[in-house]
Amino acid sequence: MAPGIIQLHSFSWTRRLTRYVKAGQYEKMMELFQQMQQAGMSPNGFTFLPVLNACTSLRAIEEGRCVHEEIIQSGYESDVVVGLIDMYAKCGSMEDAHRVFNRMPTQNVISWTSMIQGYVRCGEGKRVLELFWQMQQEGVEPNCVTFIGVLNACASVAALDKGRHVHQQIIQTDKALELFQQMQRERVKPNPVTFVGIVNACSSMLALDMGRHLHEQIIKCGHESNIFVANSLIDMYAKCGSIEDAEKEFNNMPTHDLVSWNAMIIGQGSCGHGLKALELLPQMQQEGMEPNPITFVGLLNACASVATLEKGRHIHEQIIQFGCEDNLFVANSLIDMYAKCGNIEDAQRVFNRMPMHNVVSWTVMLQGYAMHGHGKQALEHFELICKESVDIDHVTFVCVLSACSYAGLVDEGIHQFDSMGLIYSISASAEHYVCMVDLLGRAGHMQEAEDLIKTMPFEPHVAVWKALLGACRIYCDVLMGGQIAKQVLEVDPGNAAGYALLSNINDAAGKWDLSANV
Repeated sequence: MAPGIIQLHSFSWTRRLTRYVKAGQYEKMMELFQQMQQAGMSPNGFTFLPVLNACTSLRAIEEGRCVHEEIIQSGYESDVVVGLIDMYAKCGSMEDAHRVFNRMPTQNVISWTSMIQGYVRCGEGKRVLELFWQMQQEGVEPNCVTFIGVLNACASVAALDKGRHVHQQIIQTDKALELFQQMQRERVKPNPVTFVGIVNACSSMLALDMGRHLHEQIIKCGHESNIFVANSLIDMYAKCGSIEDAEKEFNNMPTHDLVSWNAMIIGQGSCGHGLKALELLPQMQQEGMEPNPITFVGLLNACASVATLEKGRHIHEQIIQFGCEDNLFVANSLIDMYAKCGNIEDAQRVFNRMPMHNVVSWTVMLQGYAMHGHGKQALEHFELICKESVDIDHVTFVCVLSACSYAGLVDEGIHQFDSMGLIYSISASAEHYVCMVDLLGRAGHMQEAEDLIKTMPFEPHVAVWKALLGACRIYCDVLMGGQIAKQVLEVDPGNAAGYALLSNINDAAGKWDLSANV
């Protein structure tokens, strides 16, 4: 028989085998396979795949082993290796599956996932987690199906910490939404826990449209009344900037718990509605709900955002009443609130009373000094930070350089800027350069500020030019101001602030010709 005719016949047989598999008629398919062999037809890789699927569905491991021998003799094992792993795994023989897996020249995400799913079915959760770790060590990126298997394994062995780590991985790779879509394709019915995880992923990615789509599905599945789901929806809407939707969800809830109230308080504050956040506290207490440290952090942040010192002091009284003043997060928020409300003395008192400090405590206090122009106190505070061996980062140096700028400490600022890289190995960012340009410009060192901009290791940001332009306005340097204005408007042609600054310079100098210089 001519080779072309053999191929044609093989193709016809494969199509017939596949049709039986799709129809779930596995016994008939196996009978047809035997007839094909009796007719002298040699199966190829495509032919063996539906046969392996039939063995898998029938859990016919002995027949599967016979087919495997034929596959090896025919030289097609590398073509159907994933089908073999899947067949052995689903038939409960992970030893055989592992032997096939180990013979593979390279393993891809599909083969790793087949092994993981197999161990999940066999109830070997610990083995799943070992494989997952090995897979990542090999540089193979997990897909949605992999994550479903690993999460099931975490649940089976009650590995909560590992489950949280995997959840974080899912969020970091934006795989959470794909995972949900994969579950839908596999017709896995989502439960409230599933929805909470996916809604939280939308929060992390600020995916408002997807969050709204999920909300619709939650309603269809009848889970909106679940308090955990409802709370996650409030948090998602608030973080995505849709406080109106968060309010609707909150108002539709039959009952609220402390998490519901905290989500609304924090949400209102983060969306710029500080006063609304503060109004929620008496409502919450009328429902018999007592605030916790998270509540107080949200309320203090709201006070700081609207600079309402009186309300901040009232919240402080309640913090003392409920015994939360020693809570590290609450104390840090108190420092921040007092500093932003203009009372650096009370901020210092809270800091001094704290039984312990973390890097946030030190940095918030430093920011307070810088914000109010207390340069020398800020530098003394920075020395204490160094003595306490607190981890110093780029934010710390932004505060230090800002303090030097406000206090006009040029030499000290230059020293700190140099020490940032030389001593602390922190690369200067655009924020640090803005601080230095502002420092030099405020002190009247205009040319040095411009020279510094030219030495930046990256393209100057508009904020850097604006810092120098601001100094030009202070010193009425019309010539340099005109040159810098061109730079600002070249980088950002629609920059309204750039035009406003030009107008200010024009007013100060009395001779600014906007049309001639821009």
